[in-house]
Amino acid sequence: MTARTNRTGSERPEPPPIAMWGFYIVLAAIALYVGALAVAALQGFVGFDRYLSRPLVWVSGAPMLLGLLLIAVDAIFLAPMRRGSRELFDEPLEDTSVTAVLTAYNDASSIGLAVDDFKAHPLVRRVLVIDNNSFDDTSAVALAHGAIVHKEMQPGYGRCVYRALTEASAYDDTKLVALCEGDMTFRARDIDKLVAYSPHAHVINGTRIVEQLRSPFTQLSTFMFYGNFVVAKILELKHLGRGTVSDVGTTYKLCRSEFLRSNLTLFDPSVNLEFNAHFLDRVIGSDQRLVEVPITFYPRVGESKGGNTSNVRAASVGLKMLLGITFGWRTKKDGNS
Repeated sequence: MTARTNRTGSERPEPPPIAMWGFYIVLAAIALYVGALAVAALQGFVGFDRYLSRPLVWVSGAPMLLGLLLIAVDAIFLAPMRRGSRELFDEPLEDTSVTAVLTAYNDASSIGLAVDDFKAHPLVRRVLVIDNNSFDDTSAVALAHGAIVHKEMQPGYGRCVYRALTEASAYDDTKLVALCEGDMTFRARDIDKLVAYSPHAHVINGTRIVEQLRSPFTQLSTFMFYGNFVVAKILELKHLGRGTVSDVGTTYKLCRSEFLRSNLTLFDPSVNLEFNAHFLDRVIGSDQRLVEVPITFYPRVGESKGGNTSNVRAASVGLKMLLGITFGWRTKKDGNS
């Protein structure tokens, strides 16, 4: 066990994430069992004896039992250690005004609509746009609609988000930062939902997991939807006892400005399209409070440039998320997790 410094400044042992490893072992057992059945079916088809497959079916029971045992031990004994004796986080903000910041890359067709939408919300004091070195008129359109525009010349989603959080949290006349994208997949009115939970968390993460709040015409395919959910649950198993996670891919978040100013060093901008999973992993892992809130999800305006362009690319991003969650984020900033 490693030691972790908690919010009070004292060190306590950090239990290993054995529920996560137990889940992987269960998956391996299921794969072994299904493989044995496939071998048996093939042997039966060609007329051979099934002596090769029968031991595999029986052997698959051992890792299945081990994996379930590890998950049970974590849930019963280790999760309460991670949860600790923390009281319910309840720190209402007297001022719930918001600095909204939108990330954008070649979003000239949507950024004006997004800026207008967020500017019209009564809690939003200003709208920032972080243009990730677009080669269309994204910056010009955003400026024309009244946004404060910053150019992030280094390419990469992680660098764009990191710059967004840095610029937005620098304003001391707002206590909250709403992070979103400028493609109209999310709407400003959901700020009300996020702000409602601001007394109870440092980060309020929007989740697209509620079917009734998701348009059937978004770029999020069925494969991406359930794949994203599975990765989120693996992240939850890693930090079992600290929080509930159902969406690692959403780009709509509300953060306390003070939290961002004090904790930006937790995050590494060199993490690219998997930055949202990296962000949530670091927030929960540092014992900060995170709450999820269902939000509405709409079809984007313009073409997608991120991890949702195809199932193949989404699978690649999801694999990188899993590697980071499981083995640590080997980033350019620190070279390790």
